[in-house]
Amino acid sequence: MHGAHSVFMPGSIAEALALVAENNAVPLAGATWILRAPLRREPLADAYVALRDVAALRAVEIREHEISIGAAVTHAALAAALHGLPGCAGLAQAAAQAANPAVRRVATVGGNLCAVGFAASDLAPALIAAGAEVEIAAAGAASRRAVEAFLAERANLPRGWLLTCVFAPRSARLSAHARLPLRKAGDYPVAIVSVSLERTEQGLARSARIAVGSVEPVARRWPSLEQALEGRPIEADAAAALARERADEFTGRDGVEAPGWYRTQVLPNLVRSAFRRLES
Repeated sequence: MHGAHSVFMPGSIAEALALVAENNAVPLAGATWILRAPLRREPLADAYVALRDVAALRAVEIREHEISIGAAVTHAALAAALHGLPGCAGLAQAAAQAANPAVRRVATVGGNLCAVGFAASDLAPALIAAGAEVEIAAAGAASRRAVEAFLAERANLPRGWLLTCVFAPRSARLSAHARLPLRKAGDYPVAIVSVSLERTEQGLARSARIAVGSVEPVARRWPSLEQALEGRPIEADAAAALARERADEFTGRDGVEAPGWYRTQVLPNLVRSAFRRLES
């Protein structure tokens, strides 16, 4: 389709990359973020490359040591693929709880991570806590980088790249995802906490990874809380107390759905909720 806004329909990753580069086009997956651009007073791009027909981007492969998730996999498809899979509880919860059922059937993993300005992503903190990486393809080459690093640099990447896959490690780690939605916030949570850790034979926490989303503009880890939990029993109330002592390390973003101070205030309770899931 051509006109004021052209949409190209490639059948392969190579063709998609060529179209993105040749037409200075924007990749288009579920379009749940792009379609609301006028509401954010953002102009639409002149050209888009729709990824619907690129089968390689819609596959989820469960491997021995990692899970390969195509960028065009929807939240609903990811939740179904991970349901009941050992070591993947947190990521499965994030995919299954995001937004609402209608959006989950359309919104994609890659689109969720690439939407600059979308702070309330459930998958971003869950993937950070899981230690996941993204694969970026550009000019015939592909490279991996940590999800947290990608989120920090995505807005400054030169045109011509395509997020093709997400790789989440498989292990015996415990994980959980907790979110707080408010009615006036619609389907998006005002704060998110994702937790992943190892449990020693003595029942103590080791190598914790804790990520916070929706509180600040970009999801990130909570290093001081991770360190404080090292070697401690996995107890929800104790973890919440440690989080309360460190909640001021975040600067909450103000929004129509919640003020910044409220986002940071609820973090200890979300930590408690996540750890209760780990205990069960």
